[in-house]
Amino acid sequence: MVVLWEHGPSTVTDVRAKIEDELAYTTVLTMLRKLEAKGYVRHEIEGRAHRYVAVIARDAARRSALHHLASKLFKGSPHLLLAHMVSDGKLTDDEVRKIRKLLDEHRKQKP
Repeated sequence: MVVLWEHGPSTVTDVRAKIEDELAYTTVLTMLRKLEAKGYVRHEIEGRAHRYVAVIARDAARRSALHHLASKLFKGSPHLLLAHMVSDGKLTDDEVRKIRKLLDEHRKQKP
């Protein structure tokens, strides 16, 4: 998905060339087909190749994935998810500052 978001419509060969992992053509094709079956991408026929296009925006995909993660691993609780991230101890000081700023902005928006 990242390749499609950052580089636009791409063939399987294009995607393979732009990802870091050296995956087989058939592996990338299978992943794109699964994403298409889920409605995240679609394809256009271009000669013998299929050019895949992202259908879902990156922010929408992030929200969906985050809700799924929170639901499956943190009982649907954003609090538990954030608490785990903080207690893990891997947040940098800069990341903590950014999170605090987001929380402060969120609090100010609440009536």
